[in-house]
Amino acid sequence: MKNSLRWLLILLCGALVLSLPVLLSSPTFSGEVMMEILNEGEGDLDDLFGGLLRLFPSAAAEEEPAAGPAKLPMDFSGGMPLDPEGLREDGYEDDSIRVDLKTVEENGVLWRIAYVKIADPSQLRTATAGKLTSSATALPSKMAAAKNAVVAINGDYFSNDPQKTTFEYRMGQVIRNKQLNRKKDLLIIDGNGDFHTFVKSDKEEVRAFLADGHEIIQAFTFGPALVQQDLLLTMDKGYGYNPNGREPRAAIGQTGALSYVLVVAEGRSEDSKGVTHQELADYMYSLGCREAFNLDGGNSATLIFNGQYFNTKTEKSERQQSDIIYFATTVGMEKAQ
Repeated sequence: MKNSLRWLLILLCGALVLSLPVLLSSPTFSGEVMMEILNEGEGDLDDLFGGLLRLFPSAAAEEEPAAGPAKLPMDFSGGMPLDPEGLREDGYEDDSIRVDLKTVEENGVLWRIAYVKIADPSQLRTATAGKLTSSATALPSKMAAAKNAVVAINGDYFSNDPQKTTFEYRMGQVIRNKQLNRKKDLLIIDGNGDFHTFVKSDKEEVRAFLADGHEIIQAFTFGPALVQQDLLLTMDKGYGYNPNGREPRAAIGQTGALSYVLVVAEGRSEDSKGVTHQELADYMYSLGCREAFNLDGGNSATLIFNGQYFNTKTEKSERQQSDIIYFATTVGMEKAQ
């Protein structure tokens, strides 16, 4: 045996002797394996390493890569059914999603809030009442129930635009993209589940966004944008949808990676007077949104949790609409290979 190998063997044996008290108490220790190592004496250095690995079989095994989160298909299928054990009075939680519900009464306004954290972008989904090119409508609660939505909010009611001058995508599929509505703001959600807002649907900004290779999964033309790149926006007082009046409002915001907040401000009642666009923007900013967008409001503003109304709605007062935004669970699916 060469001197260099001999010295290395001596050092390894010394380390082995010092570790004997730990090895003797270890459940992985085998006396027969230990004797086999000591008897290998003048054997090849590889034999010694092989014997040491037999003492620690877990060290010899290659670590299998951890499976990533399960993904829902990029289509209009729904999520998995909710686990009854994950339901709470104020939310839902399983290994793929957490939803926390909150009602806040502030300055004469009832705010209905749903904080959402998901494991994979595919859990942020949309549903439509009919074919993408149709003018079909349905109750948001029915659409949510059909898709096993954990929590859902109304969308932008794209079929209510007779001129069809909006930029709309749902689940990666084009509804309309021939032109941008320069009077309205735009929200795009990309393949990472990240929000991107465009004030007055700025044509050059959208072109640059697409040129950078971003994938459009959802696109909504409504607005206004409320928060953009961590900045609170000043609302255009001439924007549509009665911007300065106190109305029921619905909004969606992103607070972090795969973290979101859905908000409905109740209105038109003795209990809640509604909010202006600026008051809605201020509130979404106060919740920590880095991007936030106003959705269809008034009687359209609807928040659904586990098939039930979270804001003040009844079947008689709920408005039929073309689309919803919802979050689904993946628990129960086979893990991606």
